[in-house]
Amino acid sequence: MSANPIKLPKFTLGVEEEYQIIDPVTRDLRSHMSKIVEGGKIQLMEQVKAEMHQSVVEVGTNICESVAEARKEVSFLRNKIAELAANQGLVVGAAGTHPFSRWQDQEITDDPRYHHIVNELKDIARSNLIFGLHVHVGIDNRDTALQLMNQACYFLPHIYALTTNSPFWEGRNTGFKAFRSKVFAKFPRTGLPEYFDSVQSYDNFLDILMKTNCIDNPKKIWWDLRIHPFFPTIEFRICDMCLTVDETICIVALIQAVVAKLYKLLMSNTSFNIYRIALIRENKFRAARNGVEGLMIDFGKKIEVPTHELIMELLDFVDDVVDELGSREEINHVHEIFKKGTGADQQLAVWEETHDLTKVVDFITSKFTEGI
Repeated sequence: MSANPIKLPKFTLGVEEEYQIIDPVTRDLRSHMSKIVEGGKIQLMEQVKAEMHQSVVEVGTNICESVAEARKEVSFLRNKIAELAANQGLVVGAAGTHPFSRWQDQEITDDPRYHHIVNELKDIARSNLIFGLHVHVGIDNRDTALQLMNQACYFLPHIYALTTNSPFWEGRNTGFKAFRSKVFAKFPRTGLPEYFDSVQSYDNFLDILMKTNCIDNPKKIWWDLRIHPFFPTIEFRICDMCLTVDETICIVALIQAVVAKLYKLLMSNTSFNIYRIALIRENKFRAARNGVEGLMIDFGKKIEVPTHELIMELLDFVDDVVDELGSREEINHVHEIFKKGTGADQQLAVWEETHDLTKVVDFITSKFTEGI
């Protein structure tokens, strides 16, 4: 055992969730976000905000010192948004896509930022009717953050598989457990980030994009994982919106544990293998297609293995940091996801039983405040 065991920093957390605002009669998305956001601003201030489509509400926690604190914040925000929606005769759901709503029928939020994006990206922006979970992990040093970003990319498909929750798109069973990423892939500067060997090379990349008018600010880098341009965090953006608070917090805990374990290795001068993004992209596709049920590639052994096994290896990999982070109970919820299936598996089970997408919507909304 090391004479000087590495003490982990706090790895503070921030969680952003995007919710669906739904008409309880038609079960369709409802462009009614403005009244909910206006009502929320009085009580939640900057923790609630409009998104591009008026049927989407985004919430964000304050900076959380622990996974337990993140649970309290996410639970509070879900309860509050459900209450504000009920006051307008509406309900709220959490999934990566709506089972049958058409993007063509959705109103765009009247905001200069969104008008600019729509003007630039046209129907790519208008059709981006998707809902995600973003998790920030606090890292003060940008050099460290970049190294952790490079290494954490390997685990993105594992985490993504656990959150798959968007099997339907515009009334169709897509055949994917997570179709959301396929919708978002039409945007520029999305998907897995490429490898950067230094902060300088990363900043040079941003500088070229800014100087050539590709972007007007670094927030328009929409990768699955990025160094946040304004906060001292790395931000995991790959996840579908999770059905329940338990699932969200499980994923938050797992992401924090991955960062903490990679940091611990880095501080021990032991770096995790960095694999080609083109290879990791293959695993991302498999995660989107099959969730936790299919096969992914073990790059070290150069064989296909059940995704379930790779995720169990991930749990073993982070095991020695979990108790220090105080998140064992939350991470153990992975076993419950294996047992019940992901959000996509559960949506598809309702569809198989009823062949009625309104019943799938009812299922999604019924789960929104479950466990709070």
